[in-house]
Amino acid sequence: MNASAVISVDRLTKAFVGKVVVNALSLEVQPGEIFGFLGPNGSGKTTFIRMLCGLLRPDSGSGRCLGFDISSESAQIRPRIGYMAQRFSLYEDLSVRENLQFMGRLYGVADRQNRVAATLNRLRLTPYAEQLAGTLSGGWKQRLALACCLLHEPRLLLLDEPTAGVDPQARLEFWADLYDLSTQGVTTLVSTHYMDEAERCHRLAYLSAGYLLASGTAAEMVQSTGLSSWAASGSDLSQLAAELHTLPGVEQVVPLGSTLHVSGRDGQLLAQSLSPFRNGPHHWEEHSPTLEEVFIFLMRQSGGR
Repeated sequence: MNASAVISVDRLTKAFVGKVVVNALSLEVQPGEIFGFLGPNGSGKTTFIRMLCGLLRPDSGSGRCLGFDISSESAQIRPRIGYMAQRFSLYEDLSVRENLQFMGRLYGVADRQNRVAATLNRLRLTPYAEQLAGTLSGGWKQRLALACCLLHEPRLLLLDEPTAGVDPQARLEFWADLYDLSTQGVTTLVSTHYMDEAERCHRLAYLSAGYLLASGTAAEMVQSTGLSSWAASGSDLSQLAAELHTLPGVEQVVPLGSTLHVSGRDGQLLAQSLSPFRNGPHHWEEHSPTLEEVFIFLMRQSGGR
């Protein structure tokens, strides 16, 4: 394992009632990185995050988080991380300030009043300080949850789908906060289903049914699949899709917005198969595969794993 890595795990495995949900997972996250964790529901993302912070014990494999063993030294890890669960888990009948003060007491934060005031200002929550948390919009609840994560100045944030159900503007502002924290040396592991968020991460890992299918930068993950891709636009795309599915070299046909994306790993064979259609009524354009195309391809190639 890399001693300088903030997170370093080797063949980490976890099963529930005989079903393996994290299968021999190995990866590293470096200091200051925003590391994206992607995959469909049930792929093992939340289980992995809970193992990192000591809420679950792995069945096999090893791992270190902030230099501490995740199995035997979890008590040393928890005070040094900020963990944000999928669902809003703060006290809705307490005010924004009271939630922060409560979290400060839990973490034993020194000079709590000043730290709470500084955190309110840092996350632009000061105008809402006396408002009940339960009356906040989704975006402001998310920001309050992040404020509670940051109150004790952790070196690592573990964020489990933190922007689910939040409007686009609030998501943009949230990610601006993550970039700012990254420049200050805070490392973030964040799970997400949003492709625009995935593209903002420094590096990514894609899981399916507990297996790590690919990892690297967004560009590296696109390149690793070796996909070639064409986009068709025009009318009757559903009929066109039905005709394309059986062609040699066509491995994936995906409607994305108002276009049909057709992909395969043999670029020459794909181009040959599409050649007659490119003289038809549809407009065709060859393009670099999108990250979304790549993730759909990886999921289908995993065979349901």
